[in-house]
Amino acid sequence: MAEHFVITIARGFGSGGKQIASQVAKDFGIHCYENRILTLAAEKSGYDRTRFLEADERLTGNALVNSLKNLPRTMKPKPQEGKFVSNMHLYECEADIIRELADTESCVIVGKCADHVLKDRKNVFSFYIEAPREFCLHRIVERMGVSEAEAHRLISKTDKYRADYYKYYTGGNYWTNPVNYDMTLNSDRVGIEECILTIENYVRMKMKIE
Repeated sequence: MAEHFVITIARGFGSGGKQIASQVAKDFGIHCYENRILTLAAEKSGYDRTRFLEADERLTGNALVNSLKNLPRTMKPKPQEGKFVSNMHLYECEADIIRELADTESCVIVGKCADHVLKDRKNVFSFYIEAPREFCLHRIVERMGVSEAEAHRLISKTDKYRADYYKYYTGGNYWTNPVNYDMTLNSDRVGIEECILTIENYVRMKMKIE
């Protein structure tokens, strides 16, 4: 591939977005980043902001990729139990990492307002995955081993957190706004495997990958 690209995926809780992102990355032979970005940003946000941005102390290029690869990654659903509380310093560290990844390699980035952080780049393709509550409910019950009532609660809490997070850090934009994305996919109607193929075919078409 002559030019690298970035795929960002936002998703409703239980919609299968993380599974879709992981498989797309695997099929393209690139990395998929989600929780590891937060982990590294949390570590780095303990530094003074100016120190974090200094070239001799900032992780860049392959050093950043290697640091992220060495952090643990989970495929299990990760609900948000608490209310959203802003932390601009942590968010800016996440955004720095996302921009550095986009400068360095082809990859898939899940969540973290990545579509917004990278919105002016021509080689970034953003997708939003959502599904009806019953579809998400069944997946959460099955994958987390919780009751339907608890699954309902976790979906509501997590989606509210994600919406508040997105709205705050994008200056009032809405997480579900289709204008934010190249494409919005209903993983129940389209199907998980078909969502994967649709995203891959779209990126290949835009990047002229055979």
